[in-house]
Amino acid sequence: MQNAKLMLTSLAFGLGLAALAGCSFPGVYKIDIQQGNVVTQDMIDQLKPGMTRRQVRFIMGNPLIVDTFHPNRWDYLYSIQPGGGQRQQERMSLYFGENDQLVGLNGDFMPGVSRDESILGKEGTPATSPSQPTQQQPEQPKEEPAKPGSVEEQIQKEVDQVETVPVPTPEPLDKNPQ
Repeated sequence: MQNAKLMLTSLAFGLGLAALAGCSFPGVYKIDIQQGNVVTQDMIDQLKPGMTRRQVRFIMGNPLIVDTFHPNRWDYLYSIQPGGGQRQQERMSLYFGENDQLVGLNGDFMPGVSRDESILGKEGTPATSPSQPTQQQPEQPKEEPAKPGSVEEQIQKEVDQVETVPVPTPEPLDKNPQ
């Protein structure tokens, strides 16, 4: 009888520990897991056809994958998994011609197209397109002078009456260096 009780409690304890191992406790911080090369739209916008491998490496950094079977292709991969969230991945492939100059790219980014604009459904325009009219910023309201007798006027008078004092420059400690 004693053995059966001991065996049942140890079995229940073991099952309880196994169940807790698969649970995540609320309030426990889970780290974000980032892997690969961070590629931004600004980096892609700087790439121009005809750039050398050295220039591309300066802008983009070292490629994550340089395939021995495709030596003229550089692959940049980036993935992030927010703590407990779904994994997201972006990739970019750059292609070089016979004379080691950039001839093309392929992937999740496109030159001159902002990802925010493409997500929102707006048409992206190349950053260097002078033919597109630029959007005008809304006009800022013009500042009106402070009303007589207001707190703003008093503050402005105090600011106008402040005299500037030059900052003294310290003398060197040792006038006769050896």
